[in-house]
Amino acid sequence: MGKKNNTIFKPSVPFVFPMARLIGLTFLLFFSFSSATSSTNSEIIQQACKATRFPDSCQTSLTQSSNLTQTSKPSDVVEAAMSVSSQNLKTAQSMVKTILDTSSDNTNRSRTAMICLEVLHNSEHRISSASQVFPSGRIKDSRAWMSAALAYQYDCWSGLKFVNDSQLVNQTMAFMDSLIGLTSNALSMMISYDLFQDKLEDWRPPITERSGFWEDGDVFGTGAGAALRGFPLDLMANVTVCKDEGTDCYKTVQAAVDAAPDHHGGEARRFVISIKAGVYEETVRIPLEKTNVVFLGDGMGKTVITGSLNVGLLGVTTYNTATVGVLGDGFMGRDLTIQNTAGPDAHQAVAFRSDSDLSIIENCEFLGNQDTLYAHSLRQYYKGCRIEGNVDFIFGNSATVIEDSLILIRPRQVNPEKGETNAVTAHGRTDPAQSTGFVFQNCVVNGTEDYMVLYYNNTKVHKNFLGRPWKEYSRTVFINCYLEELISPLGWMPWDGEFALSTLYYGEFGNSGAGANRTGRVSWSSEIPDNHIYSYSLQNFIQGDEWIPTSS
Repeated sequence: MGKKNNTIFKPSVPFVFPMARLIGLTFLLFFSFSSATSSTNSEIIQQACKATRFPDSCQTSLTQSSNLTQTSKPSDVVEAAMSVSSQNLKTAQSMVKTILDTSSDNTNRSRTAMICLEVLHNSEHRISSASQVFPSGRIKDSRAWMSAALAYQYDCWSGLKFVNDSQLVNQTMAFMDSLIGLTSNALSMMISYDLFQDKLEDWRPPITERSGFWEDGDVFGTGAGAALRGFPLDLMANVTVCKDEGTDCYKTVQAAVDAAPDHHGGEARRFVISIKAGVYEETVRIPLEKTNVVFLGDGMGKTVITGSLNVGLLGVTTYNTATVGVLGDGFMGRDLTIQNTAGPDAHQAVAFRSDSDLSIIENCEFLGNQDTLYAHSLRQYYKGCRIEGNVDFIFGNSATVIEDSLILIRPRQVNPEKGETNAVTAHGRTDPAQSTGFVFQNCVVNGTEDYMVLYYNNTKVHKNFLGRPWKEYSRTVFINCYLEELISPLGWMPWDGEFALSTLYYGEFGNSGAGANRTGRVSWSSEIPDNHIYSYSLQNFIQGDEWIPTSS
């Protein structure tokens, strides 16, 4: 299960973020200094900063912020922390732009800088959105967006790690160390405010299920979230994509996406693209400004969008290998296949990458090998889908719920007689404050027919696991799923030695099938307590009752 050290997002070894450098790097931070520092309520700042992982940098940054006064409330402190993060992000963007401008003779560094600028722009957008809605009480939205903002900053930092061949890159990484810490601080305080409001004495650093904490809420079968939810059934096409010569329609999916209006807002203003049966060989990108775009196909295996980009090609990163990549919020897809045909020996080769908040995917098929489905960030919902791959083929740092879906392991086909070791998931949460994780409900985990032939021929050399921890706070749960016998009795596998084994949360509840027996599970996985199972419901985990339409 080797990994290529390609630039950005999917390295071969785990990153342990060097926060030990944070305190020593505070001199790099650029704050809005206030001449009225003495009037800042230092007591409230000190108390609020106890809720963060890095209280020293928190206090330093907020004491020097011009946004706080003697009469500031706890919510004002959270807003000031977001402002500090935003200010420093602008400096980071400027530093990365300088790297790009001075890297014309270095393809790897130049491509890394370009992707860094893209993800930092996404981070800027999410922090801005969180700052706008937090005062109105939309705290769950704010947390989701700040979680993504933090993930994007980490992505840039981790990419620069592989092109750190100059003083400028090293300085930028050092600055981003501190920026990530500041964003983490803002997100941590946001959690405490969500849980305890103005009761500062109760604020505390973020903890996870591993330490006995669940965010319980409404339960399955009660309240607004009880209704069956999924893809709206009454959508009418705005434009059509087809393969027929002479027909009045777009000939490529990308051309139809380009025709969508920017910032198409509101549930009643979706831009629906009907994609007729056919094979569309293209790379599709839905940019941040193209919101509420809908793909309607003619069925799995009938409407097929296909590509073959992979990290084996010169200058191509995991992020850019996606056949379809979505940034615009509110994306929906139904009745189609998206695939990457690069092959099992091409290493990372993504079929579908999504950074679309509040996205709904139903009755879709995702085909690939390593890294098939890149659920990169934000809140995503998949229902009735078919997902095939082998190495870490569902990965990312999103808050994703996958329901009623078929998860199939494919042969890797590279010396299969020697055996294969596969992990279904590799979740990438880097901070305990991020509201991210993978939730599988009522799914079936099995192998394709081709794979099962290999498996039954020699079960001793073919090993399959539910997941492994790509990042330190990886979180994945399987609830009421059917796990076939190809799943190892151990259930879960390490990434690299002891990395993340004491901080991850891997949970199971109510699963059945030959692969669901927990008596042989690794000691660092868990059985979800009955009284906390509802933490992972559609409405509690991704606030699905607020944005996923009812099916009736």
